[in-house]
Amino acid sequence: MALNKQVFKTRAITALVFVAVMLVGLFYNSYSFMALFTIINIGAWVEYFKLIEKINANSIKKYAQWLIIFLSILLCFTIGYPLTFFSKITLITGINISIQPLLLLSVAISLLLFLWQKNVCNNYLKKMCVAGFFYITMPIAMLFHLWHTPVYLNTITANNVLYTNIFPLAILCSIWVNDTMAYIVGSFIGKTPFSKISPKKTWEGTIGGAILCIVMVGFLFPILMQKQLSNTNLPSVTWFCIAAICAVFGTAGDLLESKLKRLANVKDSGSFMPGHGGFLDRFDSLLIATPLVWLYIQLFV
Repeated sequence: MALNKQVFKTRAITALVFVAVMLVGLFYNSYSFMALFTIINIGAWVEYFKLIEKINANSIKKYAQWLIIFLSILLCFTIGYPLTFFSKITLITGINISIQPLLLLSVAISLLLFLWQKNVCNNYLKKMCVAGFFYITMPIAMLFHLWHTPVYLNTITANNVLYTNIFPLAILCSIWVNDTMAYIVGSFIGKTPFSKISPKKTWEGTIGGAILCIVMVGFLFPILMQKQLSNTNLPSVTWFCIAAICAVFGTAGDLLESKLKRLANVKDSGSFMPGHGGFLDRFDSLLIATPLVWLYIQLFV
């Protein structure tokens, strides 16, 4: 597969703007992170609705779509973003009760009502909407949760716990490096098709991208993030493991989204990024890799 210089230039320029926006959202504060991934959540759902409607040749009522998007946002905040106004409320009697279970119950009841309604869409689309909560909403909720996963400091202080964006950033860096290296390696030496689902992918590009991702992220990420990591107890093997998980399952996420696009008979899920497609095109790897990284961190880190 020969390197198309014009395509590469367009992708590179768009990627630089994209990275700049992402870094502002990741580094500024927790609210910018919340805003950034709320927009991604909405964009991914809008494109997902279009794909499943094309696949089934039927439609979902607009009010039902926006209800699902609202429930998705609410679920992300409830599960993964422990803001104080979501923690508890005080009744007139003076009793404090946690509000998270009430919000989760509200989401569950709303979904059941959606499934019960007959005129919003057919059963196939209802099932795909529920599947969307596992495909889109839960990974983003897990990213929110990872932002608030405690990292313990080596020094003994009154509060030796740090809440940081280090884990979401490691996931995004791993996916970016894997995608970029796979594209470059595949463009120069790729010959063997990787999958019929995604004809442009090659075994050479996939393997080369994964190896370079693991090596580059494993060695360079701790150096680049030395200031944030200098006083923590995180083992160096953490970054190699996160990179490996993202390389493998990020590729799986890309193939899954390619399968959806093939079934819908479209080239891109959207067009908000020239040369890169839509929200799902850009974050397909993230959606599948994040739950596995989240599980790894909860169990071993």
